[in-house]
Amino acid sequence: MAPEATVGGQAVIEGVMMRAPTGWAVAVRTPEGDIDAQSHELPRLSSRSVWARVPLIRGVMVLVESLTLGYKALSWSAVKAGGEEEKPITKGEIVGSMAIALIFGLGLFLLLPVLVSGWLVGEESSLLFNATEGLLRLVIFVAYIWAIGRSKEIKRVFEYHGAEHMSIHAYEAGEPLSVESVSRHRPEHPRCGTSFLLLVVLLSILVFSFLGTPDWPILISSRILGVPVIAGISYEILRFSGLSGQEWLAGIIAAPGLWLQRLTTGVPEDDQIEVAITSLLSALEDEQVAELEVRGSIPEIALSSRARRPAV
Repeated sequence: MAPEATVGGQAVIEGVMMRAPTGWAVAVRTPEGDIDAQSHELPRLSSRSVWARVPLIRGVMVLVESLTLGYKALSWSAVKAGGEEEKPITKGEIVGSMAIALIFGLGLFLLLPVLVSGWLVGEESSLLFNATEGLLRLVIFVAYIWAIGRSKEIKRVFEYHGAEHMSIHAYEAGEPLSVESVSRHRPEHPRCGTSFLLLVVLLSILVFSFLGTPDWPILISSRILGVPVIAGISYEILRFSGLSGQEWLAGIIAAPGLWLQRLTTGVPEDDQIEVAITSLLSALEDEQVAELEVRGSIPEIALSSRARRPAV
């Protein structure tokens, strides 16, 4: 029987982070060949705040939560995969790193297309300017993903990305969490964050086209300030498409993201699938894991390496 609760996650360095309804976990393959994992209660800021019920704002809150957890998981995986001594991550390090990533992203995917469009076509025709800007943003986004995927290290991350999706597919299909069962599934998944990012890029083309070509200070400000608004709209679209009876809409929205995931996912090896299974088991409650054991064989290394959350 398929589970009622959905899970998500992301690939990290030599591992996978999984997020379940009540907890999140990360598992990494160490240089010695073992699997190290940790599990945490899920800090659901978005569910505790009154703003979590406000359309648009709730999407931004979920995005911030996801980025924060993702950075924590990525930092821990870098330490474990590199065989370094583990040190606690401070809030200052999280904020600083996210700020640097935000500045880089804004410069590459928002400001660069604006500047290049102004140089190529000028501002006489707002329609031509906005169309050129949107097309450039899409090209830069896809080209960036393709380029980093040429790296050996990132290619392995993309393979772990595929292992994450394949494990979730097997889990949601009610199948055993064995390497054989997981291997039969495709590495793309319709709920992937890649689909969300692509939707943000495509939606920005539509939204910014209505703003014309104002003076440069307003033009630049509108692109920066428009990011959380567009992210919120994208979240609401995905949320609505996920409702029962909207499968046709979900299929249309997911199609471009599934295509793009051909660049961001790879077919994993068996040992990478074992890491993904370990992460998923670590994110779930003991009762849920017991139900999974009834389904069929689970890799012994995944069961023995599974992390349990600290007692509250």
